[in-house]
Amino acid sequence: MSTLRAAAEDYLAMRRSLGFKLTTQGRHLMRFISYCEARGAEHITTELALAWATQTARGSCDEVYWSRRLMVVRIFARHLAALDPATEVPPEYSPGEITALMAAAGRLAPPLRAATWQTLIGLLAVTGMRTSEACHLDRDQVDLRAGVLTITDSKFGKSRQVFLHPTAVAALRGYQRRRDRWCPAPAAPSFFISTRGTRLNEHNLPHTFAALLDDAGIAAPPGRRRPRIHDLRH
Repeated sequence: MSTLRAAAEDYLAMRRSLGFKLTTQGRHLMRFISYCEARGAEHITTELALAWATQTARGSCDEVYWSRRLMVVRIFARHLAALDPATEVPPEYSPGEITALMAAAGRLAPPLRAATWQTLIGLLAVTGMRTSEACHLDRDQVDLRAGVLTITDSKFGKSRQVFLHPTAVAALRGYQRRRDRWCPAPAAPSFFISTRGTRLNEHNLPHTFAALLDDAGIAAPPGRRRPRIHDLRH
């Protein structure tokens, strides 16, 4: 018996002893374990989880079904991460949910607000930046020629560089052009700006994000808290 299989069986036994039936979830989890074993995997990775969740016998793009399968793996991975630090916990949001969020952001008004939110969501999702880091990002810290962001005074007072994929560079460059056209004289040096030309306030982001979740049709999974903007970075 593989280590993963033993851990999964112990996990299911523990949950069932607490009163959870886990009939469908248990079946999904053990199928995922078999998928990992067939590939010689000793640890859960996000790549494995996504590949398994989206390779279904249905033969169609059913994002709700994918999300449910991925949630089973995510909950188990959170449990296993305490025992196996090599465990990767799959992200809170599926690719389909990210697309829906960005589409909802595109419906905001005015156009500058829509562009800011679309680009912000995309950047958080692909870089793992904190919302505070994105809000504090100044224009001189964004080098789109080199494809590098410089994050200063991050958590614990450290600084670091974030290297961007060419598609992320293209998205930031597009936002930059629209931002400068709609707000040629901003009140702040920040890369992301509000409709008043000021720096985004990280404490105000959750309110707008909650409205975007509603518009995108993203609800909290049964028994779980509602997704947060912070979860995008994971």
